[in-house]
This record gives sequence, structure tokens and C-alpha cells, in this order.
Amino acid sequence: MSRAFTKEDDSLEAPIIPPRPALPAGTPNYVTPQGLEQLRQELQTLETERTQAEANRENEADRTRLLTVLNGRLGALQERMASAKVVDPRTQPAKEVRFGATVTLRTRSGGKPGTERRFTIVGVDEASIAEGKVAFVAPIARAIVGTRLGQAVTLRLGPREEVVEVAAISYDVA
Repeated sequence: MSRAFTKEDDSLEAPIIPPRPALPAGTPNYVTPQGLEQLRQELQTLETERTQAEANRENEADRTRLLTVLNGRLGALQERMASAKVVDPRTQPAKEVRFGATVTLRTRSGGKPGTERRFTIVGVDEASIAEGKVAFVAPIARAIVGTRLGQAVTLRLGPREEVVEVAAISYDVA
């Protein structure tokens, strides 16, 4: 698009730096060993992008804007990495749901009986619903942490309640 169709002060607007996933104030930043490795890879990727942006001298305004965003993201990532507390799932009690557990919940009542949900409790930066990874600060994770194999738990799912049983607990390390 031609510069004739853009506002002169576009380059003066502060760029928006996307925030890291939320970690409640005062909550330790627990990560699995795999989560720490993901953060390290993200750091390497951002540093590579920043090096490439610094070398690109085609459009100074775009370059400055991109560097501002990359430096903001790098700062937030480095801060998150500095506060990381690595928890090795292999050190957790095998018959109790804790950080790093892969849990299978089976519905007893309030939903379709017998329905199963399986997910792993991980750090906020490694959470991904698509991969079956739930942050330890998520309501469902908080509701089941500390429970034991075979124990029933009542989950609040919006306006309804569902009683589930902890059907399986494992601490698989990928």
C-alpha cells in the first residue's frame, strides 16, 4: 500500500506487545522440564528474529516498530524464565494428582455417565487445550490437585455441577 494512504502519525503510535499467559500475583511460576525447554526455544527464536530485524534497513519506521515489539516480548519472556521453578513430574507421588500429572476423569453424574476427559497439568506458558495440557491455575486443575486415584470430585462447569472420579493418574515424561 502506498504511504499516501496512511496517517503520518501511524509510526508514532505505541506498538502493542502481546502479554504472556496470565499468572496470578504471588503464584509460583511452575514449569515442567519440557516447558522450560519450550521457553528456551522461544527465546532463541525471538533473538533470531531480532537479529534479522536489526539487519533490515529498508524501512526505518517499520524496523523500529518491530524491534520495539521484539524487545518487549524478549523482556517479558526473560522475566518469566527467571521466575521459573522447574518441577520434575517423576518426583511427584504416583497415586495423587499433582503438578505434571496426566489425569483421566470419568463422569459419574451431572453429565453423561462414563464420559472420560484426559489432560496433563502443566505451567501457564505450556498450556494448550489442543494438546490436552491445562495450566495448573485453571479451575479444573485446582479442583483436582491433591485428589487420589478413585476419589470423586465435584466440578463446577458453568451453571451445572458434575461429579467425576479420578480414573487414572500417570506421570509420563515425554
